[in-house]
Amino acid sequence: MRFAFMKSVDLDILRLQLSIEAKNGLDFVIAATITWSGISFIWLQEISSYNKSVLTFIAGGVMLPLALLLSKFLKTKWKLAHNPLQPLGLWLNVAQLFYFPFLIFALIKYPDYFLMTYVIITGAHLFPFAWFYKEPAYAIIAGIISFGALIITLNEAPNESYMPAFFISTCLLLLGLWLFISYKRKVIPVQ
Repeated sequence: MRFAFMKSVDLDILRLQLSIEAKNGLDFVIAATITWSGISFIWLQEISSYNKSVLTFIAGGVMLPLALLLSKFLKTKWKLAHNPLQPLGLWLNVAQLFYFPFLIFALIKYPDYFLMTYVIITGAHLFPFAWFYKEPAYAIIAGIISFGALIITLNEAPNESYMPAFFISTCLLLLGLWLFISYKRKVIPVQ
C-alpha cells in the first residue's frame, strides 16, 4: 500500500484556503451570536428552569438554518470540492452532538445547570476550529467561554440565571469581530 504525505506547507495552504473561502466560519459565529441572544431572552423569563431548558433546545435548532441564510448573504462557501480538508469542518461540528447526553442528564436531573452545561459544550466545541481555520481566536474564546460559564454560574444570584447565555453571546460577538478582521488580512501565497 502506498501513502502520500502532504508537506506542512501544503497543509497550511489548504487550511488558509478554507479560512478565506469560508470566511473563518463567520456565518456560523454570527448565527450562534443571534441564537444565544435569543436564549438569553428565554432565561430572563419567569418560568421554571426545566421549561427554559426545553425552550433553549428548541431555540438551538434555528442556528443551522440561520447560518445557511447568512452564508448566502456573506457569500461564504460550505463546500470546497478541491480542498480535501473541507469535510473535516462538518465532522468537527457533529462531534458536539456526542456531548448532548450531558445536556439531557442536566435537563432531567439538574435543570438549573442546563444552561451552563450547554454553554460549556458550545464553547469547548470551538477549540478545534483554531487549527481548522488557522485562527487562534477560536482556541482563546473556547477557553474563555468554557471557564467563564463555570465561574459565572458558581457566583450568580438566583435571579441571574440568564448570565451564561448573555456571556456566550458577548463572547461570540467579539469572536465574530475578531474573525472578520482576521479574514480581511489573510491572503493565499502565490506558489
